[in-house]
Amino acid sequence: MDMVTAAFAPRAETPSEARRFVERTLRRWQRSDIAEVACLLTSELVTNAVLHARSPVELVVALTDGELRVEVHDSSPRPATHSPVAVTETRGRGLGLVERLSDDWGVDPLEPGKSVWFALSH
Repeated sequence: MDMVTAAFAPRAETPSEARRFVERTLRRWQRSDIAEVACLLTSELVTNAVLHARSPVELVVALTDGELRVEVHDSSPRPATHSPVAVTETRGRGLGLVERLSDDWGVDPLEPGKSVWFALSH
């Protein structure tokens, strides 16, 4: 298994920094074929952590023979929940995208906070 981690401050630039980190990592692992979806979903999870948790973010990217797993850890105990969003809303679609585009996703409690993750089979 290959695994890397990175820590980010809760800033407006953090989602794009996390995207670039995942893109570089997947390129180094020669898995650019899954980079577009992985970067999009990473951006959604990191954006949620920055907007809602307002805490430092740890990103964990792990690759096994059959799966890419990306975890976003934050210090907030508030659960990440997916709720239906009205068509006219401009926010609130992130976890819906994660649910539709990943092969699996979930939320695991951490002390303190939580890990919101997705997996892509390959």
